[in-house]
Formats: sequence, structure tokens, C-alpha cells
Amino acid sequence: MTDIAPSKLQQLRDLSVVVADTGDYDAIKRLKPVDCTTNPTLVKKALDLPVYADLIEEQLAWARAQGGGDALVDEVVDRLTIGVGARLAGLIPGRVSTEVDADQAYDTGATIAKARKFVQMYADHGIDRDRILIKVASTWEGVEAARQLQAEGIDCNLTLIFNPTQAIACAEAGAFLISPFVGRILDWYVANGQAPAHIDEDPGVMFVRGVYTEFKRRGSPTVVMGASFRSTAQIEALAGCDRLTISPDLLETLDQDRGPLPRRLSPIEAQPVNASAVTADSFGAAIQADPMAKEKLATGIETFAKDLAALRATVREKLSA
Repeated sequence: MTDIAPSKLQQLRDLSVVVADTGDYDAIKRLKPVDCTTNPTLVKKALDLPVYADLIEEQLAWARAQGGGDALVDEVVDRLTIGVGARLAGLIPGRVSTEVDADQAYDTGATIAKARKFVQMYADHGIDRDRILIKVASTWEGVEAARQLQAEGIDCNLTLIFNPTQAIACAEAGAFLISPFVGRILDWYVANGQAPAHIDEDPGVMFVRGVYTEFKRRGSPTVVMGASFRSTAQIEALAGCDRLTISPDLLETLDQDRGPLPRRLSPIEAQPVNASAVTADSFGAAIQADPMAKEKLATGIETFAKDLAALRATVREKLSA
């Protein structure tokens, strides 16, 4: 009897922590990732799934009992976000990343307040803070919010990472995890006529490899989690990265492939670092000098904010029905 070779997904699990980039209950149950994530787009999609039907009806009934109206829309969105996250937490052994409002990305105080609220709401569901990550856009204001939240014992996922200085600032703030966006970096270079000829020349892959190496060189405990993949080739090129957050479609593709998957990233011994800490000025200058990072950070926040507005509109429509 011939042994069946392990799938690339199985091999990847031995090299990196696999995270599901979805709020699809059935997909997470089937693919068994360690961690998963929520954001307004994923929550909006999740609300169309039968498994969440009782959750949305419960929250709509609560809002109507309070008198309904636009004033309660934001609260219902928060309750649905945490409700979906709480159910996903029951499927995985690790953490659920939960995104704070993208329209507060440039407001440190508002970001901190929403993060604290989410932590308490999860606690009310019986889920400890060590099972969640608060997902924050990596503006300077977001970095400062993460610095304070981490000091309070609230672990953060700093997202929309496109620039090395931006990544280092997050590590210096003590962020638990950063999410560099592989696919969106590639998208920008392709749109600007700079498509790579080989996966090892993919600018998104090269960026994550560089950040991973620099963090290990510095001895930084901040987790590097590659995100926003366009192909399994990008994922395979980062095998060995601390964590990789992957869509269900790409997870399925990896699970069906029985080819070999070599390690591409390995930790290195930490070395003394002689570098000035990132400041608000040096952070801002680095983003301004990097057209790709400047554009992708701004459009990423704008897209997240639009997704949040769409979720609010869906809730508003359901409340008025």
C-alpha cells in the first residue's frame, strides 16, 4: 500500500501558523485554522449565512426593544461583530482578530476606547482577552493606540503594513502582531508596469521576507503574519513565516496539492541593533517618501471604512424593515 503524500496545507502547518482570512463558519470548521479574523466585510458576508440567522435576529430584536433608530446602528454593528467573533472563537484553538472602526484610524483616543469596549464585550461572552487580537490600521495614531493598549495587556494586530519603517514602528510599540499585505503591494507594482518575472522578485514577497529577517535580527517578539495573498505561489514563497492568513479558496487549493513545500524563511540569531527609534516625524517622512505605501495605506483605510459603512447600511435597512 502506497502512503499518500501530505498536502501542501499539511506541510505548511508544520512551518507556519495558519490563519483563516474569513468569517465563514463552515469554512473555518472544515479547514481547522489556528486563528481567524473578522472585519466589516467578512461580518457582512457572514450575516447572509444561515448559521448566523439567530444572531442577527436577536440583535435586531434588542435594538427594536430600545426604540430603534439610527442611534442604535453602531451599537448593533458592534454587537454583531463580537457575536460573530465569539462563535468563531468556539471553532479554533487560537485567536480571533477583530477590527476597530477604520473611520477612527487617525484618532488614537477613539481607537483605544473601541478596543477596550470590544475586550469587555468579549469578556461578557466568556472569552478572555488572550483569545483575541484587536486589529488596528497602522497609521501613526494607530501605532500610538497599540502602544498604550499593549501596555494594558490588550494584544494588537497592526494591519495595512506596506513600509519597513512602518513595520519597525509597530514592533517598537510592542505590537503583538503585524499584517504586511503581500498582494496589495504586488497590485501596486503591476498597476505601475513593474510586474515581477519570478516569485522571488515579487515585491510583496520580498517585503515580508525583509521585515521577517529584520525582526529576527532585532530579537523582536512581534509576530509577522503575511496577509492579502493573490496566489498559492506567494504563500509557498513565505513558508516558515511566523503566521500566514489565507482565504478559504487558497487554503482549499493548498489542501489539494500533494507536491513538496520547502521552508523559505527561518529564524536567525538576534544581533545588537544600533538604530534610532521611529518617531512621528520619521514615520510620516517614510510614508511620504514611499508612493506605494502612501497610496495603499490611504486606500486601504478608505476601503475598510466603506466596508464598515456598508455593514451599517445593511443593519439600518434591516432595522427599518
